[in-house]
Amino acid sequence: MKKIIPFAVILLSLVSCAQSTPPKQFSEATKQEKVTDLQGQELSFGDLLKRHRGKITVIEIWASWCGDCVKAMPKVKEMQAAHPDVDYVFISMDKGLDKWKAGIEKHQLTGDQYWVNDEKGMKGSFGKSIDLDWIPRYIVLDAEGNIVTYRAIETDFEQLNATLKTLK
Repeated sequence: MKKIIPFAVILLSLVSCAQSTPPKQFSEATKQEKVTDLQGQELSFGDLLKRHRGKITVIEIWASWCGDCVKAMPKVKEMQAAHPDVDYVFISMDKGLDKWKAGIEKHQLTGDQYWVNDEKGMKGSFGKSIDLDWIPRYIVLDAEGNIVTYRAIETDFEQLNATLKTLK
């Protein structure tokens, strides 16, 4: 029994490390997920990504009701000021179009704005497709569209800024 426990711990560690390896690209299923732009036009997440191809891109998943998202807004704006050559994409998990648009206006968000119209919110198909377990969530893409940072949260701005500097 004493020999089995260390073996089980090592095995569990290896499995958890393998599962936490971030993807280099979004899956085809994720690219098929739908988002809505400010004009009310629905497009696939893949088409959204194509719009930013050739540019370093920061994607923020957020919601107007999210206290941590609101608290992080000044840091987001500082990051935008420090890295003006980066594209910023905001994807809202708000439950309603009106709340989403009011949140953009209230927080004076600049960048491309999209809304996930899914009554299940974070637990819906888009959220599941990107393993969304917390918001705000930041994803960084290099100019080729490769995922460089897959899971950053509101406490990771030092890491985000350092990553953006290395991509220039």
